[in-house]
Amino acid sequence: MDEDEPPTSAVLLDSCHFSQVIFNNVEKFYVPGGDVNCHYTLTQNITPRGKDWVGIFRVGWKTTREYYTFLWAPVPADVPGDSAVQQQIQFKAYYLPKDDEYYQFCYVDQDGMVRGASVPFQFRAETEDDLLVVTTQGEVEEIELQNKNLLKENEELKASFANLQKQNMELQEELKKTQELQKSLESLRSNTEKLELELNSLRTENNHLKEQGDLRGAELQQLKEQIEAVTSDKECLENRLRTALDHMDQLQSQVLNYEKEVETLSQVEHDKTEQLGSLEEENHQLYTTRAQQVKPSLTLRCFSLELPSFYLPVSRDLPNPFLSQRQNSELVEELRKQECLFQILQAEKNEADEENQRLRAENAALLRRLPQAGQGSPGSVPSWAPGSVPAPKGGGLVFGNPYCAAGGNLEAEAEVSLRRCPICDEVFPGDIETSQLEAHVQSHLLECPVCRETFEKSNQQVFDDHMFCHSLE
Repeated sequence: MDEDEPPTSAVLLDSCHFSQVIFNNVEKFYVPGGDVNCHYTLTQNITPRGKDWVGIFRVGWKTTREYYTFLWAPVPADVPGDSAVQQQIQFKAYYLPKDDEYYQFCYVDQDGMVRGASVPFQFRAETEDDLLVVTTQGEVEEIELQNKNLLKENEELKASFANLQKQNMELQEELKKTQELQKSLESLRSNTEKLELELNSLRTENNHLKEQGDLRGAELQQLKEQIEAVTSDKECLENRLRTALDHMDQLQSQVLNYEKEVETLSQVEHDKTEQLGSLEEENHQLYTTRAQQVKPSLTLRCFSLELPSFYLPVSRDLPNPFLSQRQNSELVEELRKQECLFQILQAEKNEADEENQRLRAENAALLRRLPQAGQGSPGSVPSWAPGSVPAPKGGGLVFGNPYCAAGGNLEAEAEVSLRRCPICDEVFPGDIETSQLEAHVQSHLLECPVCRETFEKSNQQVFDDHMFCHSLE
């Protein structure tokens, strides 16, 4: 069999001419494993060519490309123009089909057109139906008896087959149930594996959370220590703030007194200035009068030796400019003293203003550092307003009042020297250390370690409720 592909076409069966080549002696079946001889006749309507071929096609084919195997058709030596030519080719058993489907021979020219087709045939073994058997009457009776027995056995087999079929159905149902159970078991196994994975994951997460809890406990302990340190710092700052507020209130009171004294001294200076102006005007008038009287006085001096003694006292009644000038000098000296005193008081007032500004800045810094506690929450530490500390009485000054007696401000100095606890109103001496006063005030307070809000110890229940609210967060 040639290895080259035969010429084919996609032409449908309707355009083919099956009568130009006739296949002869085609068997109903061919035994598998043997060679097949194909006999066909070329009619006068076809002219054989070198690329014509004979193929075996499965029944139902549509185009010549669907061949199973083929052989090249031999070209006859002498081809009479008006007579048919018998041809024969042999297909080897190795290339033949192995199934029992129906096939047929087809003659295809080199244009791929089908020129002839055989009747269908099969490749199968020979059966008894294909043989003609001659038997005697006894053999017929024996065969009939065997047939009856076979029929009986057939019925029994049918009954057995029905039972087996019924059992098969039951077994199939049981198999289905078993398969369903198997699927359920596999699903349960899958779910169990998933649950085990989740359980392992939860265990791992639990261990991780425990480690985090231990770390958080250590961090909480550190935070508590930090809170205690900050609380101590806060108490110190609060005490410093209270002290600064008290000092600032005292300075504000002293500044007010300074301003009143400055106003008084300004009024005195104004009065002295007016008095000095009037004295200068009077002095000027005296000088004018004296200038006018210089010439008559010289004449009187010339004739004083010649006049009687009763004319001499006349000169004593004249205005004495030297007396007015001495009074003027005394007034100017007193005015200078007042100006020096005013400058000293003005310098003291400036120093007090600078100290006041410094304390205000320090107070603002302390307020920024302190938490915003005591905004109406129960049990919080009361805030100290700038005016809550009583101002010193009697207009006490830092350097003393030069217009008052030495003991005029003893009462104010005694009041300023005392310190009072803003919570229990306990009075302390003025020379007490600030740290002792701060420790005493802090002994009345409780501070939240979370939000740093401050409560009085007398409100222990409010503080406990506040801490419980933090534990619920």
